[in-house]
Amino acid sequence: MCDQEQLARFARGYSRRDFSGVIAAAGGSAILAACNATDAGVDADPSVAAVTGGGVLGGEVAIPTATGTMGGWFYHPASGNHPAVIMWPDIAGVRPASKAMGERLAAEGFAVIVPDPYWRDEGHAMFQDFADFAQNGGFQTVTPWRDRFSADTVMADTASIVAWLDDQDVVDTSRGIGARGHCMTGSWTIYAAHGSPERVKVAGSMHGGGLVTDAATSPHKMIVPTASYLIAIAQDDAAKEPGAEPALKTALAEAGASGTVDVYAGNHGWTVPDSPAYDKPEAERAYAAFLSLVKAM
Repeated sequence: MCDQEQLARFARGYSRRDFSGVIAAAGGSAILAACNATDAGVDADPSVAAVTGGGVLGGEVAIPTATGTMGGWFYHPASGNHPAVIMWPDIAGVRPASKAMGERLAAEGFAVIVPDPYWRDEGHAMFQDFADFAQNGGFQTVTPWRDRFSADTVMADTASIVAWLDDQDVVDTSRGIGARGHCMTGSWTIYAAHGSPERVKVAGSMHGGGLVTDAATSPHKMIVPTASYLIAIAQDDAAKEPGAEPALKTALAEAGASGTVDVYAGNHGWTVPDSPAYDKPEAERAYAAFLSLVKAM
């Protein structure tokens, strides 16, 4: 996941104007319009998307859990029922960029939930974009929240999300559920497939952190044969941990799981449109690889 050195670089590398351009390029037109309206003083809520040109409905939802209510944003085509995808944001939490990513995938024919990872604490909407996070003490703010997470916590949250999704009329429960995570939540997709193997059939880790450790709950030790995996590693992360790629490939083979472990020609954060590391060609390559897996569920 992001370290202090990367965040210091990010803090110097982005502006609000840059953010608008990359969100539009990534397909988040409806949410970007809401954000721009808010900037202009118009009474618009970027957390709620109207029907977009792609026929997507979206808005904020509440997901019951055994210990409280998890917030999230849910996007789905305006008609029919569809396979579901859990799309966790990166360390900076839910913000317009992550909502735009959910909206875009929904337009492909999926029911997409973007959960608030920090729902136990201050909740969502803490940061407007990654520049805000990097420049205004985001790492220090979220570190105690992040420290609450364990494999068991993530698996319990996943079970609650799965139960909520399966209760929605727009979700096709005859199909599997995909999971995609970024940065600190890349590992969560592997935990999700391990904890809910009957439902989570695709795990897509985008520049995930801590995938290979000595812990008993290291993600590479929790791979299951019931899911397909896309483990997309950033080139700078691979350089720091050269043993991670072969260990993950070995873990997939030993578990009898299908999937791909690939080092991408982008640095940590390259798949997230408001990250200074955003690399559109490589982000699109990762997007296409993930889309192929969830379409086959």
